[in-house]
Amino acid sequence: MKKVILLFVLLSVCFIHTYSQNQFLVLDSYTIPVNKKGALVGKVISERSEKITLKDPSGLFEIDKEKNIRLKKGKLLTANSPISYNIILKDGNAEKSFELVKDEFLQNRVIAHRGAWKDRDFSHNSMSSLKHAVEIGCEGSELDVWMSSDDVVVLSHDPSIGGKDVESTTAAELSAVALKNGDFVPTLEEYINYIKTQNKTKLIIEIKGTNKGKAIADSVVHLVHRMKAQAWVDYISFGMQYLTRVKELDPAAKVLYLGSDKSLEELKAADIDGIDFHYSLFQKDPELADKAKSMDLLTNAWTVNKEEDMQSILKLKLDFITTDEPELLLRLLEK
Repeated sequence: MKKVILLFVLLSVCFIHTYSQNQFLVLDSYTIPVNKKGALVGKVISERSEKITLKDPSGLFEIDKEKNIRLKKGKLLTANSPISYNIILKDGNAEKSFELVKDEFLQNRVIAHRGAWKDRDFSHNSMSSLKHAVEIGCEGSELDVWMSSDDVVVLSHDPSIGGKDVESTTAAELSAVALKNGDFVPTLEEYINYIKTQNKTKLIIEIKGTNKGKAIADSVVHLVHRMKAQAWVDYISFGMQYLTRVKELDPAAKVLYLGSDKSLEELKAADIDGIDFHYSLFQKDPELADKAKSMDLLTNAWTVNKEEDMQSILKLKLDFITTDEPELLLRLLEK
């Protein structure tokens, strides 16, 4: 028995090491269309040439020769179906588990900046601000991540919080830092655990500039994959090196660049999925959004808080709008 356990551990370490250095086994989509028989879910992306096999406890899914995963003929999900389903893909000698999610994600373009905190006086990047963003029906809730001194991914907008330098402080010490409303500094793992209880709102993870280098991108992507949260997560950053590292590990991940120092052509060539610019850049150049869309780049404007600015940005039909005032933006969209 000990030899069997040791062999399993060694194989697992080998698999993790291989994929930690190179591309993960991924899908290009993890969401299941509703009320569509035989719906296509996604295609397997793998560096390996071995045949991909599927283990599906639900009996709902199949994989074809082109590595497409879909609902079996005649099968469909309804509003009453469970929100998520586990599958296992075998790639050569390695297995990896995935979570497929019933696609009821909102598409109202509203991204709550650091969560929905202002209307209720919650702390930024707190569990309360995330929960409120979900409650009011935001398409996404943006958050900022750093790594603690013991390499745990934690939430903070600034390099210090509660008088403590995040990267010089352990996660346990940071988790004791009190925020408003009885909250404490959360970890990304806590955020993911909560976001996976629903299928309406996504997390938009901003990877902050850090002394940890690309290790933070590795840690974030590893955590997302370990928790099988790919369907719920997109990535943004001012650091191109972090976004390119995310793409190296997970080519199907959606990554948007926050800086304005790169041309659209440079971003497209770097396999960046979209632009996430200050709203004033879209106002100064009304053709910017259309040019980006013509290049199949996603568009987001930050941080749009005044009603008149929201109105002007809405006219440009961007994919997303990040705001500290999600309630106001939602009301405008309802008119």
